[in-house]
Amino acid sequence: MAEWQPGICVPWIEMGIGDRNGYIVYNGVLIKHSEAVLRVIRIGHSPDADDAFMFYGIANGKIDLHGYEFVGVVEDIESLNKRALKGELEATAISAAVYPRVAENYRILSCGASVGRGYGPVVVARGGMSPEELRGKRVAIPGPFTTAYLLLQIYASGFEPVQMSFDAVLDAVTTGQVDAGLVIHEGQITYEGMGFIKVIDLGEAWRTDTGLPIPLGLDVVHRGLGDDGAQACFEVLYNSIRYALEHEDEALDYAMQFGRGVDKETCCRFVRMYVNQDTVQMGVEGYESLMRMYKLASERNLISSVPPLDIIGLQK
Repeated sequence: MAEWQPGICVPWIEMGIGDRNGYIVYNGVLIKHSEAVLRVIRIGHSPDADDAFMFYGIANGKIDLHGYEFVGVVEDIESLNKRALKGELEATAISAAVYPRVAENYRILSCGASVGRGYGPVVVARGGMSPEELRGKRVAIPGPFTTAYLLLQIYASGFEPVQMSFDAVLDAVTTGQVDAGLVIHEGQITYEGMGFIKVIDLGEAWRTDTGLPIPLGLDVVHRGLGDDGAQACFEVLYNSIRYALEHEDEALDYAMQFGRGVDKETCCRFVRMYVNQDTVQMGVEGYESLMRMYKLASERNLISSVPPLDIIGLQK
């Protein structure tokens, strides 16, 4: 098992697929791409505590890998979204919002989803403001392909999006660079203590309107792996999630290194928000929520069409 490190794709020498007319660099040697990926699955996840928690069993050799070598690619979610648009990785975490753009190349795993039940990304400001008052305002967003931004476009209109790294959003609000900011990751539970005021919790609004949870992130597997490879990915990730949930303390200790300096209590709270039974199996509610979100997005011309949902291991 290759060592997983933030920002590093190992043992691949080059970031990305490195395709050179059917050949890639693997361990410093130029070999056929088909031979290289036969038993090696590069799997992307974000440098966030919840993703790290899910992948603990894989990254630390705690579970059976079904004869494959899983190589960690740890990058921020927007970078992984962009790599999925190019079909670069065999398996990866993505924002649920980007799936319509990558459905031709990827299938969804029914495990591994980051799901909010009555909570999700939050728009915050320095003073009181209603969602309607976002019109004409500059709003920091953590990337054009994130589910948070898609949801914001469903619930608000007429604002000016200002793209930036997710970890720069709150500072931009503080300095007045923007009027409001769309907060994801740990910022969802730390913003109040930092003096910011909630404009709208998009997960809360979604639950009120639909009665459904909101799948924010998905894990997907490349169609090029075929049925056997896809099933192996599903079983390995499923077992990794179950292992982490059953060994929470040790998995949390591992996830803490991806917590961006938050204390263990905050890290634990965040992980429990997004790694739960919905992560083990998204089920019918997860399927229905994805379809509802894509239909609303299509009606608002935010996506070109509603993709067929090809979900491995879905229990209905």
